[in-house]
Amino acid sequence: MPCDDRVNEYAASPVVMAHVTRRFGDVVAVNDASLDVPAGTILGLIGPSGSGKTTMVRMLTGTLAPTGGDLQVLGERPADFRRETRERIGYMPQQFVLYPHLTASENVAFCATLFGLFWWRRRRRVREVLELTQLVEAKGRLAKDLSGGMQRRLALACALVHEPDVLFVDEPTAGLDPLLRQAVWEEFRRLRDAGRTLFVTTQSVTDAEYCDHVALLVRGTIVALDTPDALRRAAFGGEIVEIRTSGPADAGVVEGLPGIVAVQQPAKDRLVVVAEDAGAATPRITDALAAAGARVLTADKYEPTFDDAFVELVERSQAEPAEVAS
Repeated sequence: MPCDDRVNEYAASPVVMAHVTRRFGDVVAVNDASLDVPAGTILGLIGPSGSGKTTMVRMLTGTLAPTGGDLQVLGERPADFRRETRERIGYMPQQFVLYPHLTASENVAFCATLFGLFWWRRRRRVREVLELTQLVEAKGRLAKDLSGGMQRRLALACALVHEPDVLFVDEPTAGLDPLLRQAVWEEFRRLRDAGRTLFVTTQSVTDAEYCDHVALLVRGTIVALDTPDALRRAAFGGEIVEIRTSGPADAGVVEGLPGIVAVQQPAKDRLVVVAEDAGAATPRITDALAAAGARVLTADKYEPTFDDAFVELVERSQAEPAEVAS
């Protein structure tokens, strides 16, 4: 997924960024960002508030020009999008931008008309996306009278109605209940399996776990890019095993074993071990502790949450510049 200087070499990928920078005066909102997003992929862009996620999406959709670097969507630079190309792109912004004095169904139908859907397909797609977003009962209500969560669902319905090849979604599940969030991600996966590409920004770490790849953006810089499982492993340096013993355990017995990355001892009878391979390391750990006189009661592989990994990676990225400066 990383991309080099020559953006044209990745023209086959629907979304490509090569060393893209965006400045607002002295503020660097996006710093030297490179991405290559293949077709049929869900890329999640996560990061703290103000990290530059929305700025990146605005550049990719053509509403904001980069200060430096190059980017292409569907083989064209956003500033040069042809009408046919724009019709293959969907965008759900973070803020509600639809028509407040049109009903929910009228807003969706209007968006479908803008993208050239003929009336028979338009009627079918309006019905389908209203059902997906659970807005059928509210289809006759004015958009301004909908709740904040329903407005988010309406914006998503409008972004999906023309079945775009590339879909940019800014905070898709903000304000949605867990059941509807699940339905939205099921639709995203259906689109991905049909060969479409999704670029999703989110502050919800739970959402990021649904993505095929995750890019972590901190202060405008992509500090990590990989699958959710690989990022979780990278955050802690390996796989984690939690050991509980019948009596006091000596962490030093474990530290020198092959394949052990780190050992922490939160309590006298508890060790938290980071290993290159938890399955291979666990028998060595239990044997070494037993030989030292500590009987192992449990040895369980611990799967840290992606929230834990997110916090660890963000804190590490923020600490590194300070270490360099010192």
